[in-house]
Amino acid sequence: MNEHNNNSGIADRLSDVMPDEKALYDAAELLKVFGDSTRIRIIFILCQEEMCVCDIAKRLEMTQSAISHQLRVLKEARLVNTRRNGKTIFYSLCDEHVKNIFYTAMEHVMEGKH
Repeated sequence: MNEHNNNSGIADRLSDVMPDEKALYDAAELLKVFGDSTRIRIIFILCQEEMCVCDIAKRLEMTQSAISHQLRVLKEARLVNTRRNGKTIFYSLCDEHVKNIFYTAMEHVMEGKH
């Protein structure tokens, strides 16, 4: 009986700090964006420096159309920013959060390989 009361206390504390359903849904949707290897490769490149579509396409040996599509997804998820210089649009990561998510995932994956 005492054990049940203890678990009930944990449940009460969790309900006090549990994010609302919308926030949890939004987090799940954000993580889905990271679930594509092409987008992860683009994020890796943009962790190094801002770059235009044509240079990303060359680095990844993909078409500019395919890269543009993935950049659109990343932009809609508010993971990348754009900057125009003449006719060229440069892409960069929105903020350090994006880098942190990427590097944390890579660290987790690499730890599993040891």
